[in-house]
Amino acid sequence: MSSLPQYGFINTCLKSLVTEKFGDETWEKLKTQAEVQDTFMTYTVYDDVITLKLIQEACKILDMSEDAVLKLFGEYFFTFCKISGYDRMLRSLGGNLTEFIENLDALHSYLALSYQEMNAPSFRVEKRTDGAMLLHYYSDRRGLCHIVPGIIESVARDFFNSEVTMEILTQSEEKERTGKKEHVIFLVLQKAKRPKRKTKKTTNPESGDSHIDKEALDVAFQKVENYSALSCCPEKKSHWDIVRSVVKFGKGKLSHTFDPVYPERLWVEERTFCNAFPFHIVFDEELRIKQAGVNIQKFVPGLWRPGSRVDKYFTVVHPQVTFTIFSIRKFINSQFVLRAHREMLPDSRRNQPMLKLRGQMIWMEAIQCVMYLCSPKLRSLEELEEQKMHISDIAQHDATRDLILLNQQRLAEIELSNQLERKKEELRILSKNLEAERKKTETLLYAMLPKHVANLLKEGKKVEAGEFNSCTILFSDIVTFTNICSACEPIQIVNMLNSMYSKFDRLTSVHNVYKVETIGDAYMVVGGVPVPIASHAKRVANFALGMRTAAREVMNPITGEPIQIRVGIHTGPVLAGVVGEKMPRYCLFGDTVNTASRMESHGLPNKIHLSPTAFRALQNQGFEIVERGEIEVKGKGKMTTYILRQNLHATENEIMGRAEKQQSFNPRGPDFQRCWVLAFPLI
Repeated sequence: MSSLPQYGFINTCLKSLVTEKFGDETWEKLKTQAEVQDTFMTYTVYDDVITLKLIQEACKILDMSEDAVLKLFGEYFFTFCKISGYDRMLRSLGGNLTEFIENLDALHSYLALSYQEMNAPSFRVEKRTDGAMLLHYYSDRRGLCHIVPGIIESVARDFFNSEVTMEILTQSEEKERTGKKEHVIFLVLQKAKRPKRKTKKTTNPESGDSHIDKEALDVAFQKVENYSALSCCPEKKSHWDIVRSVVKFGKGKLSHTFDPVYPERLWVEERTFCNAFPFHIVFDEELRIKQAGVNIQKFVPGLWRPGSRVDKYFTVVHPQVTFTIFSIRKFINSQFVLRAHREMLPDSRRNQPMLKLRGQMIWMEAIQCVMYLCSPKLRSLEELEEQKMHISDIAQHDATRDLILLNQQRLAEIELSNQLERKKEELRILSKNLEAERKKTETLLYAMLPKHVANLLKEGKKVEAGEFNSCTILFSDIVTFTNICSACEPIQIVNMLNSMYSKFDRLTSVHNVYKVETIGDAYMVVGGVPVPIASHAKRVANFALGMRTAAREVMNPITGEPIQIRVGIHTGPVLAGVVGEKMPRYCLFGDTVNTASRMESHGLPNKIHLSPTAFRALQNQGFEIVERGEIEVKGKGKMTTYILRQNLHATENEIMGRAEKQQSFNPRGPDFQRCWVLAFPLI
């Protein structure tokens, strides 16, 4: 199928359908798979390929056939048009379904004033002798005909209170048409909703009848319903409207409420008629021109020559059919648009846009001729000037005069709407980018300060220092770090520290401890600050075990062997608060910090050194702890310290926050499987 333009209104409707019926997540998935943008502007033209890709991907995601998706889209498109402000315009098209469909082409012609690139389908209604209604659908877009039943059934149900079903009779390609070659014929079956009736007893003072004969009334109602099934879709009627219809049906007056009176002769002079309707052409079955309005002769010189054929001067633009009497009579209820042939115009007019006429074809049976009653097809004052016309060239009774002036204002409003939509989209993108940058900034800020502290600072509030009665502090450093620095390039030291700290940082999230700071090779964390928690000692102990395991994966740049770390832990009270304004830091103060630092500096390689208070906090918590003995601690004197070996109830994978790896095999066929976790010995 060739690529055609499609306005953003269609894609916006499709997005609205998916989000409303299936949720925002489905739309996000759909647009990602279809590789399309998130927002479409109403008056911007997009390639048909975008719409087709969205429909194809919707079929896969929603697990629906393409026919079902298109019908669902048709139903929702009607609703979307109503909520978009076209409700009153749609209701005004006709008093029944047939009139509604017959005037759709006229509506499309009007909308083309605003949507100039619109390539809408064409519709034609045909009534069979058995009373059934056939709907002819013509389009340049193949494969989209299933949208039509969704729209028409919704229109019948909403506007005319009728249930309509449609089925495809034939689907073919029209050879005689110059465009919109896909031709689909639908059989429209409809039945009016029967109004609810209440039988009410009445007393006729003259006759004395107590109530209406129920059986006779039902027969009358059945007559009306049978008539409705064969006719155009009826309007919603009240109980008394139906009673009146029953009376008229019996008298044979259902179709006409009055008999028009026609004069014996037409009381209009030829000259007067041609001046009153300056744009009209009368031609016979062989397309020979018999009569033309004064202004159409003015702008298409040579038209009124003896024997001139109308198809020599004009081509049919809409409906896209060949210029023959057969085609014209076939589409007699459609609006016809003719375009002048450039080579038939004077040299002075050949370089300007071709004149287009829009109007109605009327078949005159008595004289076997067609009268084309028309007006110039103009959208704005600019187009009027391009045709070198003036408002005075158009008849005073012709609504085209008002339409040009009104549409000039509407085009200005559309341009303003386009600008607003573009600005709105730019603001949406800027807002989205701003939100992404804000999240980056917050992430960086939360990495430097506790979240609640950072939020207080963002609000411009002062952060008061807080006292914590019990917390656990950890210090670590690299054994022989000074020797490593003296023997390596600076970049090697940076890479080593970055690798180690990245692993440690991940573990802080696993065990929910707060990283206070790093100075050189020293790494400091705390549990129970800034959010108090009873299990702070256990969390820090598990974090220390994870540090020791992670350090084995970091290599010494000199020896190529894993680095060794010392870890010291102490439990006690601290004071915590924000220090500084230019680069504020959340710092801990108190003797607990000093003691934890001493536990690290007096520790042993690859050992986790515990103070007496840390040991008491971890007792009976499922850890294996051995006594190191009494040692001399700088500034503290003699202290009995301890070594943390392992957590007796947690695996290494759990300590490291790694998912347990699983395998499965099938030694006995598809009905039997055995699984095990690699973290435990195989049996």
